[in-house]
Amino acid sequence: MTQDTKQDSTTLSDDATQSDALPEAQAAERSLHHIVIVGHVDHGKSSLIGRLLHDTNSLPPGKVEELEAISARRGMEIEWSFVLDAFQAERDQAVTIDTTQIWFNTALRDYVIIDAPGHREFLKNMVSGAASADAAIMVVDAEEGVREQSRRHAYLLHLLGVRQIAVVINKMDLVDFSQARFDEVSRQITEYLQSIGAAPMVIVPISARGGDNIASRSDRSPWYDGPTVISALDGFHGHPGIGSQPLRLPIQDVYKFDARRILAGRIESGSLTIGDTLLFSPSNKTARIRSIEAWPDNNAPETAAAGESVGITLDEQLFVERGELVSHVENPPKLSTLFHARLFWLGHNPLKVGARYKLKLLTQEAEVTVKSIERIIDTQTLENSDGDSVERNAVAEVTLHSRMVLGLDDYGDLPRTGRFVLIEDYDTVGGGVISMEGLPDQRQAITVKSTNVISVEHRLAAEARAARNGHYGGVLWFTGLSGAGKSTLAMEVEQRLFAKGYHVYVLDGDNVRRGLNANLGFSPEDRTENIRRVGEAASLFADSGIICITAFISPYRVDRDRARASASGHFHEIYIKADVETCEQRDPKGLYKKARAGEIRQFTGISAPYEPPESADLVVDTSQHDVADSVAQIIRYIEQTFTLKKGEDAGS
Repeated sequence: MTQDTKQDSTTLSDDATQSDALPEAQAAERSLHHIVIVGHVDHGKSSLIGRLLHDTNSLPPGKVEELEAISARRGMEIEWSFVLDAFQAERDQAVTIDTTQIWFNTALRDYVIIDAPGHREFLKNMVSGAASADAAIMVVDAEEGVREQSRRHAYLLHLLGVRQIAVVINKMDLVDFSQARFDEVSRQITEYLQSIGAAPMVIVPISARGGDNIASRSDRSPWYDGPTVISALDGFHGHPGIGSQPLRLPIQDVYKFDARRILAGRIESGSLTIGDTLLFSPSNKTARIRSIEAWPDNNAPETAAAGESVGITLDEQLFVERGELVSHVENPPKLSTLFHARLFWLGHNPLKVGARYKLKLLTQEAEVTVKSIERIIDTQTLENSDGDSVERNAVAEVTLHSRMVLGLDDYGDLPRTGRFVLIEDYDTVGGGVISMEGLPDQRQAITVKSTNVISVEHRLAAEARAARNGHYGGVLWFTGLSGAGKSTLAMEVEQRLFAKGYHVYVLDGDNVRRGLNANLGFSPEDRTENIRRVGEAASLFADSGIICITAFISPYRVDRDRARASASGHFHEIYIKADVETCEQRDPKGLYKKARAGEIRQFTGISAPYEPPESADLVVDTSQHDVADSVAQIIRYIEQTFTLKKGEDAGS
């Protein structure tokens, strides 16, 4: 906005509006709603907003005369869109190129109207405008009907989680307020919205230029008995229950005053009270709230709620940084290095598998890698297609991987914290929403619950065990897709090593699920816990001098890294490599066939990701080598790595 426009927005309520007559108690309860206006270019979005401001007495003195003069110089009737088109370039080109925000009010509420550009070249601005909206008005030209940008904007609204949508069929004067034409265009937009899982709350026939059905009913549409645009706006709800949702406070900054460390940020949902126990993600630290800071000090509140910017101090001096996400212990976000996303791609260069971008999620920033592209969605036809790249202005479902653990909320559970953007070379290139469906919460695996546990040193050193056994203990961690041959090779290697005199044992799904992990199911969290327990058990085997072979898909690097850390230098990652096609051809249990048919959800390699090792200690490609050759490779590796050579001192 230019300076003039900003000044206008601050004086909108100076005139006698309907709210001036409200009782004091009612006025105190007024809420602020953010409404985004979207639609195809030239369908009349800015004109509608200009007329809304005029018909609610929200324009400052002299503004109408200014608009009349500007329009007259261009040889046209009064052009209401000039209220918002603050840039000369916009007036000259008759196109909005930036989002513009302006305040006005009705008898019931205060509003921020976001005028989002409709032109294809400025979709990025439209996305940024819609991302902060509580509801939307979609403008459709009565003559032209639903166009390409109408569909794309509708899809983006749905993608960004804007569920309250009112449709206005504009320029009804150009079709002589034909009810038949209104019904036809209404059918078009309703069918499309329903096809993407949305629905219009109301459809209003209007003429923004003439003011028909904006603030009052028009005589030119006697057949219409629905609400006016103003009534439709007042019918939108805000975010009921946002205060009762789980607490989410992204840490914006940490300030140091005297001996205090004040953690500052804006509460996105929920509420907090002095004395609450807070959990910080992803660091997994906890502390209690000592105070909620305010100035002057005697005005310090006891509680704070969603929408408030606060500073808090803790009962202990934790090291907390910008990017931590604060919650209560009872309802935390998930911790993960992996998440699914539905995103809208805005970059000039296509998004590709393996590409790296900066993720901005609330105040968190992290480098993420595109692990896979599940499908690409045509916003016009809604058809899905496969591909290894996503072109500009396309929508795709992808899986992203971060090297650092992130605190994540599923967008379906908490919309305000489930949105993100991607940055490349300081430019916003994409935005979308998070889905954690089928992915484990890694918090349980990194939470240490035992206290007062004191380590007792064994009196038998590893060297003594190696000298007795003739080899060192260790963990051979076989990882790979289902059907790659992990269990087959593990059992064959165990038999061969035993025959050679090695102390060896295999841990696989069958023997650990019957006992050690009998209480675990197959949820993402249980699968993570399954691998954690196997890693700890394998480490104990290795510590006892045994070569422990594990055969588990273990699709996530973070789980395998945790197993590596448990084995403390005795961990060897063996990648049993085979592509999906090869595994699917083998498919001895028919699992891939069931997964393709949708009978098995979140099946690794089909509907759930697999993260291959980045630097495996040994790679055995079973699509290129038979069982005998593969076993021979592994045996050679073990003999070279674990065997105590003749005359060798185990202590060396």
